Amino acid sequence: MTASPTTDLSAAGVSIWLDDLSRERINSGAFKHLIEDLDVVGVTTNPSIFAAALKKGESYASQVGALAEAGADVDQAVFDITTHDVAQACDIFAAEAKRTNGADGRVSIEVDPRLSRDTQGTIAEAKRLHAKVQRTNVLIKIPATVEGLEAITETLAAGISVNVTLIFSLERYRAVINAFQQGIEQAKENGHDLTKITSVASFFVSRVDAEIDGRLDALGTDEATALKGKAGLANARLAYQIFQEQFSTERWQVLRAAGANAQRPLWASTGVKDPNLPDTLYVTGLVAADVVNTMPEKTLLAMSDHGVVEGDTVTGTYAESNELLNRLDALGISYDEVVEQLETEGLDKFVASWSELLETVQTALDAAKG
Repeated sequence: MTASPTTDLSAAGVSIWLDDLSRERINSGAFKHLIEDLDVVGVTTNPSIFAAALKKGESYASQVGALAEAGADVDQAVFDITTHDVAQACDIFAAEAKRTNGADGRVSIEVDPRLSRDTQGTIAEAKRLHAKVQRTNVLIKIPATVEGLEAITETLAAGISVNVTLIFSLERYRAVINAFQQGIEQAKENGHDLTKITSVASFFVSRVDAEIDGRLDALGTDEATALKGKAGLANARLAYQIFQEQFSTERWQVLRAAGANAQRPLWASTGVKDPNLPDTLYVTGLVAADVVNTMPEKTLLAMSDHGVVEGDTVTGTYAESNELLNRLDALGISYDEVVEQLETEGLDKFVASWSELLETVQTALDAAKG
């Protein structure tokens, strides 16, 4: 028997990252337990996570006070606070980065989501974040909007590692891989050490089920009910098929020979939203080599407590997964409509969380000024 379900998961080729960050977690030493006992080897953040952390506030009081005294505006304050946390987390995970030659030990920070439709603004912000954090194991998160594709390429071309986020569509995922490979090709031309550049492509899972299951409920038939809780896994599994295809091409082999690292799929939004589904579904159902699964703490603890790893649950499922999407289409559920809606909603949620973050910090700055 192995030590734990999370050890089994790691042995199966899945890197476990925590989808959460706060200064309280940093200062308490909680990451030590997560690394040593739960096999956590990286961290992701987003505006929602920072908004939740800042609402508690206590751990940020001294920095907020210093920023208020220095006359920082709210945008600068948020920038300084979030990059400080990410830099600290990068230091905590530096040993993991060294152990894995930079594949893991990564900490992600997202560009201001208000820039998601602004290519040049995203590129400038990505470079600004990278320069501020000043850690080799940081990942800059860029949303996979149409406007974000060029930003992904340009950021990678500058030698900056990227976490491409908010991917729902298989077609968009192909475009993301192309943008990544273009970026690596340009980084090579620009003289960057390709072995130092890494990237992940964050494919969102549970939100697909949440949207499609609602539509299935509206249909109300037995056939519709039988398809609930399956689309998220099917979509992600087909993404892995694309990953296998696109990273076995001649184009990629040329880059690999030059030292490039493949852009790994990252399963995001892996907390189960439907209480009728198993709480480890989006972990145990997406086990494959060379992937990352970023989990909220609740899902991580559930996996550690009772998750069962039964080997690869992705390869060999492609025909079945395609058939499922075809059955949904036959019921009148448009895949293209669903993924477009999810991208729009995802961006809207991040902008709303960013606004909440700005409001929370502004209130704290005002209070610190007396």
